[in-house]
Amino acid sequence: MSLDPQLHRLRVASARRGLAIVSIAAAPMVIATGVLAARIGGPHAAIVAVSLALVGTGVVAWRAWRGIDAVWLARRLDATALQMDDSAALLFQDTAALSSLQNLQRTRVQARLAGIDADLRPAWPRLHFFVAFAIAAAMLVVAALWRQGTRGIDEAAQANAKNMSASTALTRTQVGVAAPAYTQMAPHTEAALDAKAPEGSHLRWSLRFDPQPAAAALLFHDGSRVALSRDGEDWVGERALVASTLYRIAVEGAPPLADDRLHRLDAIADHAPEIRVLEPAKTLSLLDAQQKTWSLAFEANDDYGIANAELQITLAQGNGENVKFKEQMLALQGEPAGAKQQRFRHTLDLAALGIAQGDDVIVRLAVSDNREPVANTTRSASFILRWPAEASNDSSGLDGLVQKTLPAYFRSQRQIIIDSEALLAEKPKLDGDKFLARSDAIGADQKILRLRYGQFLGEESETHAQKEAGAAHDDHDAPARAAGQAGFGSEGDLVAEYGHVHDIAEAATLLDPKTKATLKSALAEMWQAELHLRQGDPAQALPYERRALDFIKRVQQSTRIYLARVGLELPVPDEARRLSGERKGVDDRRGTLVTVDADATAISQLWAALATNNAPDWDAAEAWLRAHAAATPDALAVFAAIDRARRDPACAQCRASLRDLLWPMLQTPAAAAATRATPNAAGRIYLDALRTVEAGTRR
Repeated sequence: MSLDPQLHRLRVASARRGLAIVSIAAAPMVIATGVLAARIGGPHAAIVAVSLALVGTGVVAWRAWRGIDAVWLARRLDATALQMDDSAALLFQDTAALSSLQNLQRTRVQARLAGIDADLRPAWPRLHFFVAFAIAAAMLVVAALWRQGTRGIDEAAQANAKNMSASTALTRTQVGVAAPAYTQMAPHTEAALDAKAPEGSHLRWSLRFDPQPAAAALLFHDGSRVALSRDGEDWVGERALVASTLYRIAVEGAPPLADDRLHRLDAIADHAPEIRVLEPAKTLSLLDAQQKTWSLAFEANDDYGIANAELQITLAQGNGENVKFKEQMLALQGEPAGAKQQRFRHTLDLAALGIAQGDDVIVRLAVSDNREPVANTTRSASFILRWPAEASNDSSGLDGLVQKTLPAYFRSQRQIIIDSEALLAEKPKLDGDKFLARSDAIGADQKILRLRYGQFLGEESETHAQKEAGAAHDDHDAPARAAGQAGFGSEGDLVAEYGHVHDIAEAATLLDPKTKATLKSALAEMWQAELHLRQGDPAQALPYERRALDFIKRVQQSTRIYLARVGLELPVPDEARRLSGERKGVDDRRGTLVTVDADATAISQLWAALATNNAPDWDAAEAWLRAHAAATPDALAVFAAIDRARRDPACAQCRASLRDLLWPMLQTPAAAAATRATPNAAGRIYLDALRTVEAGTRR
């Protein structure tokens, strides 16, 4: 919609006034900014500063122009001319979108507009102009005084340059790194004196000094030294990086170096390969009767690559004292699965191995990397494929190879089934009360057996229930006890009375998660069997009893635990010293108390001295640190911190950083009883009042 000519004229006049205000306020600021930037940074800085100031001024001017729109004009008309009746906004709307009443009001307002001579332009902001000119004047004053303020800085810089001329400067530093060939890393050059490289890398320094010294060398923190030789304008030296170390540069026949601090070389160790087993998913797998093969899949990765992989296959045959082991090694060819990763797959032919029922097949993968001269080797965990043997009640076996999971007195579930079947057979001959009593007695036996199984899973809160269950079947168990014979579970009763079931070697057997799950299933079936027996319904209890027995058999059949065979090497006894009482070379076994390291006092004294103005014993601390470098998490960082604090005793930050590093190395002081503090005047008055009250109470 086009504006009325008078409204357009008012808008243009107002917009021009706004642009004029922005220009007048920004002009002195732009000029002052350019002058100050020229004083500080020169002509280029002035151009950049003025350009940025003009861009900012343009943005502000554009926003001022855009801000004077129809809404602004309507508000200004309503505020300036009372004849508008606060309806100036109707002049800027389409008549088709207005109602009849709004069109009538718009016509009236438009007629009045012709007789209004209003000035809608914004007023001149004198206060803003004053602030802008004041800021510009302050910037000009700073620019005028800038050279005088920097005169002291220039003098200090000249003094530093003069001092620097009295020291030797490193004008060129270059450290060449040639990693071992097996890493397949290309040689490269470092511009810094601190470097990280693979262990065993060959380092070559190329340094240039100003002025040239008569001799130069690299001094390492372990006392070793590498002399640098002159090669034209450069000084060169070489060394193999066997372990992480610290070093500094020393010159002779020239002023000392301006920066002679310690520099660090980190040797990156070659880690052993990592193995991830893809198949099988479990460490113990049971062989299916129709299974003919066993699929294996492994994934290995290494820092610099895998060299070879071998699969160790062990076949364990027999039982008891006749267990035999047959081992073979099989080389595997990997498939690339990444830059430094390989995947190995193999399928075992079980028939070719000669596996029979009751045998175990144990596999283990060994992976080696290409490290030289000695490769890193990683072996995976052992994975077992077991062909379960037929259920047997024979408890004999070689201790250590065959371990019964559960004690012998847990084999009473079969007797409960026999008793239940016998009770059902005699049911026509028994009256109801006697039948119910015998069924309840069998239920009590089932409960005791369930509780004893439950102790293997941590269920120890129903001991009193065992006594109640034992009282419930005193009738049928009394004759046996009267005859001096052990009743049902008497062995367990002795344990419950005089000991703890977890103190028995058999009861302390560790159960794997699968065996625990099977045992929990057996307990659930026992619960249901006990429920129906207590209700006098052994027929309903029999299916649960049989399922509980089946679960128990599964647990009892988990008897073999494979352990890797290791050789037993005992020292050869000296027959000449037998029964002689000679104890030379025989040390006493260490006790549980840890002896105090007397040498550690050097670190403690250093830590305490750093908090005061006392002179620390630096040599003793460094000697202790060299002797215990292997046990210190980051010995090189401590060495560097000691060197900084030692060379600059006035550096408070250096001493504080060293104390922070020494704190974890301090030994824990021995526990001691604290002496009672002497009370002050208020404390003595309080104690006297207590004595007075105590004396009055005694009377």
